[in-house]
Amino acid sequence: MKALIVDLAKCNGCYNCQLACKDEHCDNDWSPIAAPQPQTGQFWCKMHERERGRVPFVKVDYRPEFCGHCDDCKLLEMAPDCVYRNDEGFIVIDTEKAKGRKELVDACAEHLVFWNEDLQLAQKCTGCSHLLENGWSQPRCVDACPTGALRFGDEEDFAEEIAQAQHLFGQGEGSHVYYLNVPKRAVAGIVANRAKGDVVIGAKVTISDAEGNEIAETETNELGSFKYAELDEKPYKVKIEAEGYGSTVLDADCTEQDVVFDDVFADEL
Repeated sequence: MKALIVDLAKCNGCYNCQLACKDEHCDNDWSPIAAPQPQTGQFWCKMHERERGRVPFVKVDYRPEFCGHCDDCKLLEMAPDCVYRNDEGFIVIDTEKAKGRKELVDACAEHLVFWNEDLQLAQKCTGCSHLLENGWSQPRCVDACPTGALRFGDEEDFAEEIAQAQHLFGQGEGSHVYYLNVPKRAVAGIVANRAKGDVVIGAKVTISDAEGNEIAETETNELGSFKYAELDEKPYKVKIEAEGYGSTVLDADCTEQDVVFDDVFADEL
């Protein structure tokens, strides 16, 4: 079985994967594996951007989304007469046998099967099976990636990385798209001396979970700022201490998003 490894630490949001997919499939007929993809309305490979935090701690995550060619794909159950898994493990909708089968669109819980009204055909990613069957070593999206964020090959060759990876976009364990270095939640802020109108350098910042267990310790830098970005999606307590100042304890609920505090003012003792 083939696997697609997506290393988010290397993805810079260039959109080459999405554009390469469009270039390969729009106005090109690879029947019976893939009929022409419409110019708009379908993304067999889609880049998602997500802004995290806020000024002055802003970061943008890039996460490309692909069909997982899942082990428990409902299309195979629903229409074995026109949907099949090929030798590479990719699920393909036969463009000649699947005419008019609109119900296939709703079979995918991840909404990665699309309806082509003009062709009266359900369409999806095929893993560029038409290329692989003709000697190509990888799909166009992987070939177009300039940073090495996308890699393709046999699952057994990626066994160690797969053991450390996770699925995104609601894909279950049956997906064969594996994401590495998925960003975790962050807590950030700036500690300032209100009386002097200056920042506090070297303040100790301790992050604990709701049960009081210490998770991490860091300190403010020469700009008075701190940031810790290896947190799970749950609430935390952030304690800030500095010599000559009173301590401050803040709530940081990272359940839904990163937490960026307004300036934390430390008062001298």
